[in-house]
Amino acid sequence: MQPEALFGMALGIVPPWEVTEVKLSTESNRLDISIDFQRGATFKCPVCGASAPAYDTTEKTWQHLNFFQYEAYLHARVPRINCSNDGCGVRQVQVPWARAGSGFTLLFEALVMTMARDMPVNVMSRLLSVTDTRLWRVINTYVEMARAKEDYSEVRRIGVDETSVKKGHHYVSFFFDLDKRKLLFGTEGKDNQTVKDFVADLKKHGGNPENISAAAIDMSKAFIKGVKEQLPNAVITFDKFHLIKLMNEAMGKIRAEEAKEFPEFLKKSRYIFLKNPEDLSLDEEERLDSIVANRCRKSVEAYTHKLILQNVYFADNRKEAEILLKQWHRKTSKSTIGLIQKMAKTVKDHWDGILSYFDSKLTTGFLEGINSLIQSAKARARGYRNPRNMISIAYLIAGKLKFNTVFALPT
Repeated sequence: MQPEALFGMALGIVPPWEVTEVKLSTESNRLDISIDFQRGATFKCPVCGASAPAYDTTEKTWQHLNFFQYEAYLHARVPRINCSNDGCGVRQVQVPWARAGSGFTLLFEALVMTMARDMPVNVMSRLLSVTDTRLWRVINTYVEMARAKEDYSEVRRIGVDETSVKKGHHYVSFFFDLDKRKLLFGTEGKDNQTVKDFVADLKKHGGNPENISAAAIDMSKAFIKGVKEQLPNAVITFDKFHLIKLMNEAMGKIRAEEAKEFPEFLKKSRYIFLKNPEDLSLDEEERLDSIVANRCRKSVEAYTHKLILQNVYFADNRKEAEILLKQWHRKTSKSTIGLIQKMAKTVKDHWDGILSYFDSKLTTGFLEGINSLIQSAKARARGYRNPRNMISIAYLIAGKLKFNTVFALPT
């Protein structure tokens, strides 16, 4: 078998296309494969599908998967046809081995999309000898095409979370389908405009904002405002992990301040206070007993309030939980510690949303897990200069996108 025919089979080249020449250069470590179409061939109009002969041609080149240590490139005269049907006219035909407008073959792009899930793009750039800008263009294009085929008509319960893009006040917000546990939408910012953008995207994908019955969010005023304005039928549930996190932050500040007065007892005790009593080691139990015995009153009080607040979530139903939360609120409201009083006011201001957990059972714990994966990817990539790129990686990690429906690969 001639090498041209062999490479034609390997590349899936079928009539009217054929491989006409194969050149291997050991000096430049490069393999060049020339493809042409047979004389008298006709091509389908990309608009109406009617067949027509070539009108003229343009030379094009595509980078392909490496052939061992050799960089491989495909070259072909790509014809235009002059279709006589209304609304068509002169159109360039679509070659079967590459996406329209791309400088890579479909198989090369399939490799890029596979690698992008687990490998930083700057590493891919070095391995594939392609600039990261071109690789990001491929990734973003495929993500957009796959998302265009998504159907959000069944979305009913959502979760919202934000994460940092880089140091400073640079954030992106992510909206998830909590039933299918998948990322629906990512956008820059963390204000109420992000909810408006989500609703606009939801509608583009066949979703109805009035069908959203529940939203699990943190206590961000912007998210609260956005959900109330844009999702009129959504019952807000404030995430329990976020509430305990706020309590831990208040407790941490109180402990750090009191450590200045009792450094011999409270220095390097942060993780003891973050643990529950049953999770403490024997040494940690002894140290906590020492802290209690030596009258580190503010830290112990804050720790006690944290534990009681956690116990609210062990209630069997909303009625029982409200009784426990009222008891907690009554005690914290009478505290002489300013941060504890502030925490009591926060709970009071978000009362219904906190208790709605016992009806919806919604949390954003799953979102926090995805956020960790996204941040891990960001760390491996040493950050993202463009928030759009970070959002695309998030779609790859958590969007459950179906890329096999975007563009059929050659067989």
